[in-house]
Amino acid sequence: MKDLFPFYSIGHFINQPTNPTEFEIMRFEEMEEPDVDDIHKHTFYEILWTEKGTSKQTIDYKEYEVLPNSLFFISPNQVHQFEEWKPLKGGTILFTEDFFLLNHNSKDKLFELSFLDNFYANPCIQLSKNNFADIKHTIDLITNEQKRADKSQAITQSLLHILLAQVQRCIDTQAKKPVSKKYLIIFKQFKALLDNYFVENVTANFYAQHLNITAHHLNLVVKNVTGKTASEVIRARSILEAKRLLTFTDLTVSEIAFHLNYTDSSYFAKAFKADTNQTPVAFKSLMSEKYRTR
Repeated sequence: MKDLFPFYSIGHFINQPTNPTEFEIMRFEEMEEPDVDDIHKHTFYEILWTEKGTSKQTIDYKEYEVLPNSLFFISPNQVHQFEEWKPLKGGTILFTEDFFLLNHNSKDKLFELSFLDNFYANPCIQLSKNNFADIKHTIDLITNEQKRADKSQAITQSLLHILLAQVQRCIDTQAKKPVSKKYLIIFKQFKALLDNYFVENVTANFYAQHLNITAHHLNLVVKNVTGKTASEVIRARSILEAKRLLTFTDLTVSEIAFHLNYTDSSYFAKAFKADTNQTPVAFKSLMSEKYRTR
């Protein structure tokens, strides 16, 4: 099926679509407005930092108010909408997976970050003034490095790793019980598989076998990271895709159920209502009016 949303690279956000850049840092007040659709997907990671002002961001139907002294994270393949904003002071950091993993042989270093590639983590983090000041200092170091005529990719990457480690420390400090890195890695591996196979509507046992662990252990890991069972996360990914199809296509409920490999449309409708408290038809009517009549 054709992608429902445009995929944008970093080059699109600096109005140079053919530019293969893998890292950029920009202040809001110095940016040109990018020529991109309001609703879109990224091929890269983005960190918005806000010093003053407020904005509203939407990721896959969840709305967030972004306040001063905060960070907002957007991961590849998430459906993102920058809904509204007031004059902001702050900026954005954009980087690809390849840039982050340069000279690293494993994705584990990226998977250890709980706030990226995790639908169940809050992408908006409100920080204390002291913690925000520490993070802003690292952002300033990155900015200064990028302004140098002899700027170093290795130094920029190292500073990015420091920045993300600072963020993770803030999250772990606030958490009652930080999630183990081992569990995070397994969960992210599960999520990557889920994004590839959710249309097939297979069980948790399928994913456990691909990860070479038992279904019980997978369930333990997923429950520890998300508070949900593996089966609930699998179903939620399918329902999320159904929401996108209901909102942004003219497919019927039966066609969507068939596409997502549900046994019949009535079972799909029942599962959808159990998750959203709305029938697929009611959801389609409401969201089409909100997103497609602009």
